[in-house]
Formats: sequence, structure tokens, C-alpha cells
Amino acid sequence: MPLIQNFHYFVHNEQDFSRPAVVLLHGAGGNHLYWPTEIRRLEGQRIYALDLPGHGKSQGIGRHAIAEYAQDVLDFLGALQIRKAIFVGHSMGGAIALHLAIHNPSRTLGLGLVATAPRLRVAPALMENTASAATFPLAVDAVINWSFNPQAGARLRETAHQRMAEIRPAVLHGDFLACDAFDESGALGRIKTPTLILCGTQDKMTPLHASEQMQMRIKNASLHRIDGAGHMLMLEEPARVASLLQVFLDGIVYQPGVL
Repeated sequence: MPLIQNFHYFVHNEQDFSRPAVVLLHGAGGNHLYWPTEIRRLEGQRIYALDLPGHGKSQGIGRHAIAEYAQDVLDFLGALQIRKAIFVGHSMGGAIALHLAIHNPSRTLGLGLVATAPRLRVAPALMENTASAATFPLAVDAVINWSFNPQAGARLRETAHQRMAEIRPAVLHGDFLACDAFDESGALGRIKTPTLILCGTQDKMTPLHASEQMQMRIKNASLHRIDGAGHMLMLEEPARVASLLQVFLDGIVYQPGVL
């Protein structure tokens, strides 16, 4: 994986400037691998999948505010001399994408909001259990149990559990602090960029009604419900999510050197 500004990241079609940059932003406690191959290697797209600070292979410490993660993303774009991008975020990554669209509209060409919401409250038990290394495994167990629909394969769950268990407790705790303080529900009307909203009908973490409210309040937003999928819909239904993203991304007008 390339390294720039202490970010480790996956890149696909980096030299193809006929399409805009697409930045994939993972959720709390995640890394770029939470975006399956079908999405990271979308045909004809220039894609960057980040490990946010303190996550995956990226060094440093995690942040305690969504705005701080958003600034990290802007720093990453600056290092690569990318003026504008399409931000696709899952859960906490979706909050980062929303923040960028609201507060940095000149840098945002499009939004992909995957299993997220404009307000992300965190259960007190999760906050408490991530605050201590001794109870951290309980938090990981709870997150994985709530994130997948009951029919999700055991291997899929085990892999996700293993990846989340590898993160430092303080990083996941900081992510939850950032999520719990996040609330842009009053600013959704300011978003003018094309927006795709994806949500699983069995999502227990960011329920479908939150996505429906975003669709109503964001201009130029479309919502697709993924039947039977849980919070980790991109892992449960990678082909379906990849297909919807492909159509959305292909529909964004882009003229290299103009936008």
C-alpha cells in the first residue's frame, strides 16, 4: 500500500484522470479492507481507500471529532494535489463525508452515504466498554453482533471481528466519542451535490428511517434499500452495492481540468 502524509491507502486506476477521484471512508474501528474488492476495484473509476489515522496500517492516533477526520481527508487530498473528490463513507465514514459536503462544498463532487445518519448516537455500554482494555472485547462482540443480519455467514462475521479486535481500544473509543458528538441533522438542506444513499433493511445501528429522512432533506439524493442486509451491507452484499455505486459514479458529470 502507498504511504503519503502518514496515510496508508489502497489505490485503483490512479493514473486514469478521465474520471474524478473517489475516496472511500471506512467506519469506526475499521480500515480500507471493510470495502471489499468489488468496490475498491470498480471498473473505470479512480479510487482511493484510506486507512484513517490510527487505523489499519496508518500510524498516529485516532481523532475524537468528525471535523478532525474531515481535515485529515483534506490533507490527504492536498498531498496528492486533488482539488475535488467524490466521498463515499460507511457509518462514521459517512459522517465524515457529510461534514465535507456541508463545510467544504467546493471540494465535494458527490456523496455516497452507506449505512450512516446525520446524527450518530452511541450506546452508553459501548462507550464504557471501549474505555478499558479489560472490557474492550465485550464492545467488539457487541458491535459485530449488531452489525450483521442474522443470516450473514460465520466466516464473514469472524473476519470482521478479527479486524476490529486488532485496533487499539483508545482508537475505537475515540471514534465512538466522535460519532456520539456528531450532529449535522440541521444542515442537510445545504448539500447540493449529487448524493446516493444506501441502507440495509435490517440495519440495527443506523436504521432505515434515518436514511429515508436524509433522502427527504438532501436535494438531488436517491435512496436504495438493500433487502435483508444489516449495517455491514457492503460486506454482506458487495456485488449489489458495487453495482449501485458504479451507476451513480458513472452519472456524475466530470470534465478533467475544468472542475
